[in-house]
Amino acid sequence: MQQLLAPIHGFLRCETPQTWIDIARAEASLDELLIDHCNCELKAAQTAMFLLRRYALSKDSGRSLLTWAKPYEEFVYLKDRNIEQFLARDVKKNELVAQLLPNEHFTFAQNLIPPLIRLIKEEFHHFEQVLELMHARHIPYRNIRAGRYAKGMMSHVTTHEKDILRDKLIVGAYIEARSCERFAKLAPYLDAELGKFYVSLLRSEARHYEDYLSLAQLVSPEDISERVAYFGEREAELIMAADDEFRFHSGQPL
Repeated sequence: MQQLLAPIHGFLRCETPQTWIDIARAEASLDELLIDHCNCELKAAQTAMFLLRRYALSKDSGRSLLTWAKPYEEFVYLKDRNIEQFLARDVKKNELVAQLLPNEHFTFAQNLIPPLIRLIKEEFHHFEQVLELMHARHIPYRNIRAGRYAKGMMSHVTTHEKDILRDKLIVGAYIEARSCERFAKLAPYLDAELGKFYVSLLRSEARHYEDYLSLAQLVSPEDISERVAYFGEREAELIMAADDEFRFHSGQPL
């Protein structure tokens, strides 16, 4: 675990403050923690899907991607959701079987498709795993308002079209790295089942951050180090700032 975390600690500009850990580990916070974590997994998949559809896939392949995600989005957004029915569905019927064709007008389309499809599959799987944990603990899924973290990061994305994808990929790297760091921070304080589960997520989340960072450099004709440092500073500001809402990526609790 320490070998996985070393580059992440080097990448992030600050560690999660103890004040957040103290709130997150409290029994009273468990429902909110798991529900927001569940939502974060789905949002991570949706973000990767958006990038693929916007840049890397043909229109038909983009539609195939939306069809693949439909059961997950219906569960989240429909009021008459049934968690048992969703978890018991035949997953094989929802596999992505269509051949994804690249956008011929985007040079790096073939480079983006494999890592982002793998990321989406893993995030969908994690979404279901968190749902199963919630269901076993009689924690009903509900929609909760997203915290300010992701929106705060995205507010710094450039408006110059040629660099938007680079910035969004860098933001994705920071979100994945922070998730990984928080899994590790929380695991020792949680019950055995949850602690083991959070440790199990470290490997894939660590790879996600590396994939995003590599792709950001790939699509940029210039070295991205300065831009990575800029977003690192903004990310640390969000993590260390006072926050009146508790979320998986929130700042220091008021």
